[in-house]
Amino acid sequence: MNGYWTWWIAAAVLIGAELLTGTFYLIAIGIAAALGGVVAYLGASVPVQYGVAGVLGVVLTIAAHRWRLARGTPAPQPSLDVGQSARVERWNADGTARVAYRGSTWDAELESSSVPRHETLYIVATRGSVLVLSDRRPNP
Repeated sequence: MNGYWTWWIAAAVLIGAELLTGTFYLIAIGIAAALGGVVAYLGASVPVQYGVAGVLGVVLTIAAHRWRLARGTPAPQPSLDVGQSARVERWNADGTARVAYRGSTWDAELESSSVPRHETLYIVATRGSVLVLSDRRPNP
């Protein structure tokens, strides 16, 4: 088998593996391997093939990383729980509560110590799986 086929098979395996990860880094390396195969097909020596594939692998990986950073992550979406009411089932000695909300019981804490302890309070934020409550419904 000619050397260029080895490069192209490696490229196909890398690009196929990329389909499982979705990061674009393996596709960059796969393209570099495919271009190493092109150089081999054109008759370049083995060190030149490795040099071309190596340099292109680094350059394309950096390009993929910069492209990924430029896309960024979307801004966090506001919680759909904010503004909803929750019914307090029990107050704990430490000031936290167990509340009924969405068919389950949740841990909750008051937004501030000045919030009166009513039976029905409003969710103003979440901290992990803990609901933060207030006696006033937040503005949308």
